[in-house]
Amino acid sequence: MHIDISTLAPSQVYHLLTQTIIPRPIAWVLTDSGESNYNLAPFSYFTAISSQPPLLMFSAGNKPDGELKDTVRNVLDTGKMVIHIASVDLAEKVTQTSATLAHGISETELAQLELIDVEGMDLPRLAACPIAFHCSLYEVKEIGDAPQHLVFAEIDRVYIDPKVILPREERLQINALDINPLCRLGGSEYAILDKTFSVVRPK
Repeated sequence: MHIDISTLAPSQVYHLLTQTIIPRPIAWVLTDSGESNYNLAPFSYFTAISSQPPLLMFSAGNKPDGELKDTVRNVLDTGKMVIHIASVDLAEKVTQTSATLAHGISETELAQLELIDVEGMDLPRLAACPIAFHCSLYEVKEIGDAPQHLVFAEIDRVYIDPKVILPREERLQINALDINPLCRLGGSEYAILDKTFSVVRPK
């Protein structure tokens, strides 16, 4: 089956891409809406794009009414965010925080998620997540007619749960199965990472 993308509506393209580019990691992004009122939202158009500078990128559309999503609005206002990697046991709470809410309503409070203050950082992290990237805004680029906002985040500090770190002398190694990351598929589907394997790269 061959599909001519130009014949599809944007919503059809979205559903096609989210069902074929799989699995996708999820950026669970915490930002400050003002006066320590924390917004939290998941984005599965997400990846690492550079090591020098250390950059992550996620893509956010607008709200149904055309307004900026709170995450984008907040990072433009404050320049700070914390991007978490959620584990499978947090699937319900990740999904709960995807709801469109009025600006200023805290998803962390609605989902009853514990926050931990981090010395030297402007924002706390989620206690339940094994990985957290404390980031500063590098750039926001608007693309398309919808539009989408590409948020480029420069990593300042990384939290890694010691329980997922393997004992190695040469360099840091993390056990992906111990992280048990929540993997995004299409529609309302998620996947579980239950096996890893290695293939030696050519020299």
